[in-house]
Amino acid sequence: MKYFSTRDKSLAVSFSAAALGGLSADGGLYIPQEIPSYTPAVRSSLGTMAFIDIAFETIQPFVHEDIPDSVLGAMVESAFNFSAPLVPVDDRLVLELFHGPTAAFKDFGARFMARCFSYLRRNEDRELHILVATSGDTGGAVADGFFGVEGISVTVLYPQGRVSPLQERQIAGLGGNVAAIAVEGSFDDCQRLVKSAFVHPELSRRINLSSANSINISRLLPQAVYYAAAAGLAKAGHYNEDLVPTPRLRGKSHEQGVLKSGQLGKEILFCVPSGNFGNLTAGLYAQAMGAPIAGFIAATNSNKTIPDYLASGVYEPRPSVATISNAMDVGAPSNFERMSSHWTYEELRNNIMGFWIDDTSTKQTIAEVFDRTGYVLDPHGAVGWAAVDRWLSQRHSSEHRLAHFSGPVAVLGTAHPAKFSETVEQLVGPVPVPPALAAAMNRTVQARTISANVEALVETLLSGRA
Repeated sequence: MKYFSTRDKSLAVSFSAAALGGLSADGGLYIPQEIPSYTPAVRSSLGTMAFIDIAFETIQPFVHEDIPDSVLGAMVESAFNFSAPLVPVDDRLVLELFHGPTAAFKDFGARFMARCFSYLRRNEDRELHILVATSGDTGGAVADGFFGVEGISVTVLYPQGRVSPLQERQIAGLGGNVAAIAVEGSFDDCQRLVKSAFVHPELSRRINLSSANSINISRLLPQAVYYAAAAGLAKAGHYNEDLVPTPRLRGKSHEQGVLKSGQLGKEILFCVPSGNFGNLTAGLYAQAMGAPIAGFIAATNSNKTIPDYLASGVYEPRPSVATISNAMDVGAPSNFERMSSHWTYEELRNNIMGFWIDDTSTKQTIAEVFDRTGYVLDPHGAVGWAAVDRWLSQRHSSEHRLAHFSGPVAVLGTAHPAKFSETVEQLVGPVPVPPALAAAMNRTVQARTISANVEALVETLLSGRA
């Protein structure tokens, strides 16, 4: 399997080079030369296979030339030592992706990537420096995933004052081989600085840089796993019971709401809270591989670049707007370049419905879902839930392919609500904090502040202060 730049198909590299390089020399993102298909046996068994077996079958075709099967098997078993339950809530399902060590979906990609990099660099003497921009959850997951990994240092850039106190402690509280930089600007500024660093001649000469954002193909691929697992489970007519960290504070949801409508046993529709669109791109990969996925709802906050594109066919990146669902505050999503390299506008529009939700509706959704079900959504999951509500209210007047879809609908729960207690607890009261988050709150923030200027970043990196 070779990997090409989204900007120049003649730049073909191995998986190892694509992963360790992060971004192509021409500034493009790496994409596989093809998206492989599950074998018929795997496709028919997705509903009964163990999660780590699905992980192996999903990732192996993309990496087999660089990672032996025995090593990959050990990687996925070590990386995915937590679950991704598909639980019923009211008339839909929630795919809970917050049962990992930093209570966010980014744990899946970050933990696999850390193990992947450690193996691919096993014979290297020169230190690898991971440079990553975050709007919230990515930074904490990458910091946790790479903390203490020999031969790798990490610098996380985050927008000063635009992440939650807990997120900041997860990003900037570990120390060791993980450094943090608070940028006086937005996530888009952080992302711009990271991209500029990769093509800066002096940095490229003196520092061995790689990325850990979803622009890196090795972080995106493992995210396809939970789509395939959840889709297989629903197609087989099943779901999961609540686990201890599930944020249901009182009562039980009406599980028969999903079952009595006859939704299970069919292809699934995923609603994906979306910012940089790496998560949704991973879902598109799982669908293309043969997972029983009918399509997607792309749910954004007021940063509605992609919903506007799906409606008009015109892609217009713009400065990001700060919202309470801060991990999605992205006005120029990097993975649009990857999506549009694989699929035409008509293909994307036919497969994805886009909706955007403002902060007022997000808060209202958190309160209403809790009052009705006892289930607590975080602001990002609430954006997804509200987008499903909007689709349900409008679909019969729509001509979209999915207007009359009658199968199961799953909202991705991308983060535990305790990560956003400042917003959530005003609406539902105290939310129990998972142990890993409670421990993070005791950390001291250690971050250097810089202006949103590439030379300030270069000076900081070359001086060894990050």
